[in-house]
Amino acid sequence: MTRIDAKFAALNAEGRKAFVAYVMAGDPDYATSLEIIKGLPGAGVDIIELGQPFTDPMADGPTIQLAGQRALAGGQTLKKTLAMARAFREEDDTTPIVLMGYYNPIYNHGVDRFLKDARAAGIDGLIVVDLPPEEDSELCIPAQAAGLNFIRLATPTTDEKRLPKVLTNTSGFVYYVSITGITGAAAAEAADVGPEVARIKAQTDLPVIVGFGIRTPERSEVIARVADGAVVGSAIVGEIAAGRSPAEVLDFVRGLAEGAHRA
Repeated sequence: MTRIDAKFAALNAEGRKAFVAYVMAGDPDYATSLEIIKGLPGAGVDIIELGQPFTDPMADGPTIQLAGQRALAGGQTLKKTLAMARAFREEDDTTPIVLMGYYNPIYNHGVDRFLKDARAAGIDGLIVVDLPPEEDSELCIPAQAAGLNFIRLATPTTDEKRLPKVLTNTSGFVYYVSITGITGAAAAEAADVGPEVARIKAQTDLPVIVGFGIRTPERSEVIARVADGAVVGSAIVGEIAAGRSPAEVLDFVRGLAEGAHRA
C-alpha cells in the first residue's frame, strides 16, 4: 500500500473528501517553493502534486507555463525537484507526493535511475501527461513494479471505447479533467462533472479526483461533493506569481482545502 492508498483509506474511514494542491517545484525560487510545500499539509492539503518544470508543457495554460519558465530560469532541475521531496520527507513521512509533468526529463534522467531516485526521495505517484496507455511499457509498468502509483487523466472526450484503456494499469486515483482544454481555462461545473465521475466510477474502484477550473473555496466544495475530492493548481500558482508571501499563499490554500472538506 502506497501513501496515496493509505491516505484515501483514511479519508474514506473519516467520511471526508480529498483536497489536492498543485505547485510548481522551484517557483518562484527553490527556498520559497520548499517553504510553501512544507506548509501545505498544515494548510489542509491531503496530497501534494509537485510539478516538474518543462520547456514545452503542452497541457498547461499560461499561469503554469510561466511558473515553469520562472523555475527553469532559477535553475530548477529534476534532481533539485527530487531533492525538495527528500527535504520535505525529513519532516513529513505521511503526506503523499505525486510528481506531475512530462516524460522528457524522466527519459533524459534514465527511467531505471529515475524510479530508484524517486522512490528514495519519497515520491509516491506519477502523472505523466504525454505518455498514453499505448506507451505503458515505457514508464507506467516499471513504475508500478517499483512501488509507485501511476495516475492517469480522463477527460470529457474520453468515451466509452477509450475509458477502459485509460483505466488499465492506472492506480492511486483517477484524475478527471473537468474541462476540455488547458489548465486554468474555464470554471468546472458540478452539473457537467457529476455524471462523468459516475461514469468513470462505474468502471473502477479507484477514487476519482477532479481538477482544472477550480479557483475558489465554494467551487472546491461544489466539485468535491460530486467526486472523491478536488485538485487546485492554477489558482495557487497564480497567488505565488502575484508575489504573495508563503504565509499568504498557505492561507489561500487553507480556504480551498476547507471548501473541499466541507463537501
